[in-house]
Amino acid sequence: MMDASVVQPSPVRVHLDDGSPVKKIGLVVLSTDLTFEPDFHRICAPDRVGLYAARILFENPTTPENLRKMLPRIEAAAELILNDTPLDAVCYGCTAATVHIGDQDIEAAIQSAKPGVPVITPSGAGAEGLKALGARRISILTPYTAEVSRPFADYFASRGFDVINLECLGLLDDRDIGRVSKQTILDAARAAMSPESDALFLSCTALRAVECIDEVEALIGKPAVSSNQASVWLTLRRAGIADAITGFGRLLTLEAPA
Repeated sequence: MMDASVVQPSPVRVHLDDGSPVKKIGLVVLSTDLTFEPDFHRICAPDRVGLYAARILFENPTTPENLRKMLPRIEAAAELILNDTPLDAVCYGCTAATVHIGDQDIEAAIQSAKPGVPVITPSGAGAEGLKALGARRISILTPYTAEVSRPFADYFASRGFDVINLECLGLLDDRDIGRVSKQTILDAARAAMSPESDALFLSCTALRAVECIDEVEALIGKPAVSSNQASVWLTLRRAGIADAITGFGRLLTLEAPA
């Protein structure tokens, strides 16, 4: 038997190449979120994209105060993603927090840890996706309470949309949002879609809308944009991947605006 204390150097000479050619995408994910990461893995091809996530503490219930508490934690979470390795993009995984904190503050926090990296937020991606689809008049469905949902109207109005109506499911626990059934999503989407609107936005990275977004579009007869679908779309485009992806709504077949 070999002496376990004896370690011999290998005769093989080590050659280093340029590493994996995949795009490196960082994700900042809420500690309670059950859906954001799986949706990215569901849509992104592993031979084209590497996904690297860090979790950030989120304290239930979903209230404006608890959403805003995350801002001081964002930089530290982003810093943990592939330290000293350049990333092609970073996506922050909370729609409501982006609306309540603001895109610019979240982008600044992430770029403090990852200078120069493209930063994507779900609400910002949602607005870009709706524009890419040619929507101007929109309906919004959220899983949150009315208090958390109300600022969404101003957020999208400030980006040039006419918000026709905004409906919410009234949930407080982020983990419960991740358990909303497919049938509930379909029923709520149909109820929320105004005939006057060009498209429907389904908010929340915890909501499992990606799993049935094609069915939502067929049901309402118009484009539907969800937080995670839009986040994946804009993150891929900002990382330099322009491939059309089918099976997850019309948006993922489109190019991104400059």
